[in-house]
Amino acid sequence: MGIPFEQIKIGDNASLSKTMSETDVYLYVGITGDFNPVHINKEAAAGSIFKERITHGMLTAGLISAVIGCKLPGEGTIYLGQNLKFTAPVRIGDTVTAIVEVIGRKEDKRRLTLKTTCFNQLGEIVIEGEALVKCG
Repeated sequence: MGIPFEQIKIGDNASLSKTMSETDVYLYVGITGDFNPVHINKEAAAGSIFKERITHGMLTAGLISAVIGCKLPGEGTIYLGQNLKFTAPVRIGDTVTAIVEVIGRKEDKRRLTLKTTCFNQLGEIVIEGEALVKCG
């Protein structure tokens, strides 16, 4: 299982970085069916506010889930909720780092509140939010 609940403290954090590729975008399209042209069509994306193709916001947010499920708290964690604010686009080729930080504990229910943030390679916040999880 993951990190034992009793060992997790306020301020503990973990991260994961990934460069978002064109292959990632097309695999996500195949899994979800989200064919929004801003992600897959260069001409349509060029006419958008972004001026080029961007990755799906939820694909990027998936990195947060990976940190929670594999690192902090880790295996056995149950996701109870997540709010997200998408603050900047992630372009194909951007390297995103997802950081999860423990900001609250509910002892009796073995729950943690987590600050969830994703940054690009320039240090710009691209997603910010908060998650609620139950530890195994």
